[in-house]
Amino acid sequence: MTPDEYYRDATKRNIGIVSRAEQDVLRGARVGIVGMGGAGGIYLTTLVRMGIGRFHISDFDTFSVVNINRQAGAMSSTIGRPKAEVMAEIARDIHPGVEVVSFDRGVGEHNIDDFLRGVDVVLDGIDVYAQPARLLLYRRAREAGIPVLFGAPLGLSGTVGAFVPGGMRYEDYFDLHEGLSPFETMIRFIVGLAPQGRHWSYMRPEDVQPDEHAGSSSAAAISLITGMVCTETLVALLKRRPLRAAPEFTQYDPYLGIFRHGRLRWGNRGPLQRLKLRFIASKFADKIETFNHTGFQPMPGTAPDA
Repeated sequence: MTPDEYYRDATKRNIGIVSRAEQDVLRGARVGIVGMGGAGGIYLTTLVRMGIGRFHISDFDTFSVVNINRQAGAMSSTIGRPKAEVMAEIARDIHPGVEVVSFDRGVGEHNIDDFLRGVDVVLDGIDVYAQPARLLLYRRAREAGIPVLFGAPLGLSGTVGAFVPGGMRYEDYFDLHEGLSPFETMIRFIVGLAPQGRHWSYMRPEDVQPDEHAGSSSAAAISLITGMVCTETLVALLKRRPLRAAPEFTQYDPYLGIFRHGRLRWGNRGPLQRLKLRFIASKFADKIETFNHTGFQPMPGTAPDA
C-alpha cells in the first residue's frame, strides 16, 4: 500500500464531516503543539487521526508514574522516556506518513521562532506552572500572525478558547503585567480560564500542591477539552467560520450539567471578575507564601545546563 493509499483509507470515515478536498487541506497543514503531557499528547493523537499531516511538537520532560492518570503517552512501558519522543512514535504508528518535528528542549527564547516557522495554528498544552513560557508563546505567535488555541481541564469540566492576531491580547484578557507575584499571576490565569467557576463547588483547593507544581486532574476532563480544541483546530485550518476568540469564553461541565458561553469585554479587568479574583484568592490564602516561594517552572533554555 502506498502512502497515499494508506492516508486515503485511514481518513475515509472522516468524509461527510469534511469533504475530500478539505481532507487534502488538512493533510498539508502544520499544527504546533507545545507540551506533550495531559492535553498536548491527546491533541496530537486526535489530530493525527483527523488527518493533519504535519506537526511541530515540544516537551522537555519524561514520563513518570504520576502521569498515568491523564496523559496519552504515559504507560508502564514509557516511564522514564522523553515525552516528545514517545508521542512522535505514537503519531507515526497511527499514520506512517505523518511529518513530526520534535523540539525536545521545550519552547523558549532559544527556539520559539523555529518552532513557529511554517505553523498554521498553535495549540497550548503548556503546564499550568509554566507561565513564563506560556506568555512568550502567545506574544511571539501574535507577532507571527498565528492563532493560538487552548483548553483547560478544570475538575470534570473543560474550557476552550483562542487568541487571534488582531484580537484581544493574552495579557489584556488575563490582566497580566510586570510586578505581579507568581500567586497573583496564577490566580488571574485560573479565573480568566473559567469565569463562571462552577467547578469549585466540588473541587478541593487544599489538594493543590504548589511546592510540587501539582494539582488535581482527570482523564475525563482531558478528553472533554480535546474534542473542543481539536474541533476549533479544524475550524481554524479550513476557515469554516471565525474562531470564538477572547474575550469570548466557553466552559462545559458534564458533571454539573452546565454549559456556559459568554463574553468578558474587559477580561479580568471587569468589576465582577475582580470580585471573583478576590474570592478565589481567599480559597488559597494558606498557600500564597508557598506559591510565591516556589514560583514557576524556569523558561526552557534558561537553565544553567541548557
